[in-house]
Amino acid sequence: MTTIDVGIPSVRVATDDVSDRPDTPELVDRFGRVARDLRVSITEKCSLRCTYCMPEEGLPAIPRENLLTAAEIARLVGIGVHLLGIEEVRFTGGEPLMRRDLEEIVAGCAAVAPGTPLAVTTNAVGLAHRAAGLAEAGLTRVNISLDTVDRDHFTRLTRRDRLDSVLAGIRAANTAGFSRVKINAVLMPDTLVGAVDLLQWCLDENVELRFIEEMPLDADHAWARDNMVTAQRLLDVLGERFELTESGREDPSAPAERWLVNGGPATVGVIASVTRSFCSDCDRTRITSEGTVRSCLFSDTETDLRAALRGGASDEELAAVWRGAMWNKWAGHGIDAADFAPPQRSMGAIGG
Repeated sequence: MTTIDVGIPSVRVATDDVSDRPDTPELVDRFGRVARDLRVSITEKCSLRCTYCMPEEGLPAIPRENLLTAAEIARLVGIGVHLLGIEEVRFTGGEPLMRRDLEEIVAGCAAVAPGTPLAVTTNAVGLAHRAAGLAEAGLTRVNISLDTVDRDHFTRLTRRDRLDSVLAGIRAANTAGFSRVKINAVLMPDTLVGAVDLLQWCLDENVELRFIEEMPLDADHAWARDNMVTAQRLLDVLGERFELTESGREDPSAPAERWLVNGGPATVGVIASVTRSFCSDCDRTRITSEGTVRSCLFSDTETDLRAALRGGASDEELAAVWRGAMWNKWAGHGIDAADFAPPQRSMGAIGG
């Protein structure tokens, strides 16, 4: 067992035991789950400082040479799609728009994996100036983080007065030709108050809203189960204003349970990561901005792909390392366990 420096909390890197792994090219784990959804973090930097994600001073900077390059990201995406069965890719951060070469990253991945849905999760600060270019590069979907449409509340929550830029980015995304634009809002006691107004705004702007139960992934480790807002509490509050009719999930691995709003066709989604865990259906695999495979959000064990990538490994050798990392994926996040401990990395360092 060795320790590597990632410029944020240290993480453990273990040699993966695959002696009992079946001979299959897919990213299967010991519990029969198959990862087909790839999340690629491309930076630790962010233009906001959301309290549930980033420390006020931001994350320690990762040396540029330790970040995967655009070409390296494209190569790994190509391996994921062609050798491992990956069916969709999402770029995360930090904030992906902090990478000046994001368009190059998207275009490179679109070239090596044509037809594969490419998405980004962003706070939309500055997106108004780049949405059209990202669509032209091959980006197909956009998820935008927005917890409130109240300017004062937004400023307190994000520690930045940038709501106007975010709203402009959402509107630009909605006209850029993406197949889907979704809004993600994290459920917290102080955001519950404005949940009705946020849903109404999304209905008016013709974007799909999804609320996410807050998970213990904040940099300040202030999360407490006793203080979290549950999915049911949210539904009770929204139900006072809107008629909600449950419509289920789009597919078994989709994290969001969906409700028709006032009979549809508009919907609102709820991702109950804590109270209605969907770990048994998880189909995600993650690559950090430093090029390590992270099989679960809550596991601090990561497997280094960057060293092999830069050491001359073939595509099949990289795929084998990746398969081993996923074979040993945890059964679930274990938040309900008496000995649960949050991961060393916060959400901003892992990527959503």
